[in-house]
Amino acid sequence: MLTQAQRTTILELQAQKVSLREMARVLNLSRFTVRKVLRSNSAQVPLLARPEKAEPYRQQILELLPGCKGNLVRVQEELAAQGAKLSYQALTAFCRRHGIGHAPPVAAGRYDFAAGEELQHDTSPHEVQVAGKRRRAQTASAVLCYSHLLFFQLYPTFQRFDCKVFLTEALRYFRGAPQRVMIDNTHVVLRGTGREMVPVAEMAAFAERFGFRFVAHERGDANRSARVERPFWFIENNFLAGRTFASWPDLNQQARQWCDRVNATYKKHLRAIPRELFAVEQNHLRPLPVWIPEVYRLHERIVDVEGYVALHSNRYSVPLSWLGRRVQVRESQDKIEFQLDARHLVTHPRLAEAEHQRHLLPEHRPPRGQASSRPDPHPEEKTILQVAPELATYVVALKQRTSKLVVLALRHLLRLVREYPREPLRAAVEEAARYGLYDLDRLECMILRRVTQDYFRCDPPTGESR
Repeated sequence: MLTQAQRTTILELQAQKVSLREMARVLNLSRFTVRKVLRSNSAQVPLLARPEKAEPYRQQILELLPGCKGNLVRVQEELAAQGAKLSYQALTAFCRRHGIGHAPPVAAGRYDFAAGEELQHDTSPHEVQVAGKRRRAQTASAVLCYSHLLFFQLYPTFQRFDCKVFLTEALRYFRGAPQRVMIDNTHVVLRGTGREMVPVAEMAAFAERFGFRFVAHERGDANRSARVERPFWFIENNFLAGRTFASWPDLNQQARQWCDRVNATYKKHLRAIPRELFAVEQNHLRPLPVWIPEVYRLHERIVDVEGYVALHSNRYSVPLSWLGRRVQVRESQDKIEFQLDARHLVTHPRLAEAEHQRHLLPEHRPPRGQASSRPDPHPEEKTILQVAPELATYVVALKQRTSKLVVLALRHLLRLVREYPREPLRAAVEEAARYGLYDLDRLECMILRRVTQDYFRCDPPTGESR
């Protein structure tokens, strides 16, 4: 079918007295096609007035579409089974023209932001290689909407404490705070969704300290936070691709250096460098407080019998004089402080992951040869050996081969030693050891049998054989 421009050209050439044969040669068209345009004497493309093949089956298509879950291949197969002569191409073209089976396309919107107006923050999970192990990390990202300046860090987990740590680092990196911070509908920061959201008291106080407010987009409106969503793909396929990291601090230090480099490069879609746009935006950011308090969270713990305090499955050493005492634990981004009172404080570097590790400070290790002796875990054993030292070999074997808890087995044996005479007890134990018998109930039966024979003999009446 000829376009409107081609039809207009044919009519203009006719007005210039160009012959039919010459017009066909110049436009690379047949003389029949040129003659048809000249007869219509109109540059408008004629409308097709032919019936659609799928029109008689419209009602059947509408009924089959939900049952086939929107799959037009299955709809065409069901129509064919019912005797309809309709190709798949004709079916899909009919559905496209009439908007059947899919919503009509909607043009994407555009959000414009003034300098210093908004910062967008979100998180996304990624796989990273830290200390030779493949780990799942949460990537926290923040982007200034006007200049597109990017900052991100990675954490093993992302709780409210980690959120406050990250936002503090981000605002320090940007050297100012915006009017508002746009976030996803996350329970870490707020309750509710969209316009009905209410920041939790802890995060509302945090925002008040820096002079901004939290806002959330409506549920399902991911385009509202597109400034921060788009860089996650870039981070995964550029920064994390092929990189390994010695530790979490090393990972976040490299992330900060990568942000400095990326923010200083020219962006084609911006037609500018984010760092240069930030020079304009920085004047519109609210200045940071003169003093920014350290983000921390408090715990209370009791020092265990080994001189350690457990926190997030890791154990940190404290002086042995604190055994059994209650201490206050102050956890911050890089360190953990254990405070017994105002004059006694111990500081450890914070272990980022919960991996059941022990961290022992050198000053908490007792000098060689002066380690405190461990209490005897089985005082019953000591009592048995004092009363009946000849049972020492059997006691050692009993601790290894008993089916009971060792302490319960030793208590049972101690009761036998205290309640029964020495000779029947010793003879029964020797026989039990010879046969590898460590069932103390059966051992007690053997002792009773000997006690009956040796101590409860009764002579039969006169005239009766024994």
